[in-house]
Amino acid sequence: MRRAMLAVVCGVFVMASARERRAEPQGGATIAGKIKFTGAKPANPKIDMSEEPKCKAKYQATPTEETVVVNPNGTLANVFVYVKSGLPESYKAPAPAGGVTLDQDGCRYHPHVLGILVGQPLEIKNSDGILHNIKAKGTKNRPFNISQPTTMTSTRTFTAPEVMVPLECNVHGWMHAWLGVLPHSFYGVSGADGSFSIKGLPPGTYTIEAWQEKYGTQTASVTVAGSETKTQDFTVAGK
Repeated sequence: MRRAMLAVVCGVFVMASARERRAEPQGGATIAGKIKFTGAKPANPKIDMSEEPKCKAKYQATPTEETVVVNPNGTLANVFVYVKSGLPESYKAPAPAGGVTLDQDGCRYHPHVLGILVGQPLEIKNSDGILHNIKAKGTKNRPFNISQPTTMTSTRTFTAPEVMVPLECNVHGWMHAWLGVLPHSFYGVSGADGSFSIKGLPPGTYTIEAWQEKYGTQTASVTVAGSETKTQDFTVAGK
């Protein structure tokens, strides 16, 4: 009788422990939208790559910096949109699976804007095979400066949330990228059609922030429930 009771108690304990180890599941709601652009389209500075013929050869036309990328449909690319607040206190983000790649190709960073989770590896790749360095100018994360003299990959991680961490190359002053470090995966970057999507949200009311390197930030409050999709657009006015 006592053995049977112990078996039941142990069985319950094992089941409870398994539930505690399991990551809290994400929800099924989505926030999606577009970053619309109004006003005069700014001209990005042209890049003189004459001293780097290996990079220059990768472009048919003179490349420009990517400070403001206006898409043909009148939207903006490279806008970082993320959940700034609103997640339940009990929410625990699943551990990151794999790393995020930042490539130096054609003497530019690809992608120009990206997101990463705290503790997730950032794989910094040099595809050009010429001297690059990457300098991370974090304030909440420890800054670093890595030299990459040839084709190679270096790995770094970040220990604290920070939106955004500026990345630059001291060898090529036009090379810039921006990294959003978050404790969760609820973020997106607007693409070639200006759209973004944040999926898997638990029910709740969230503050969503859209960040653009020249025009700053905008926020919106969005409430989602169940598996619904809510549309939240942002409009950026050119200056």
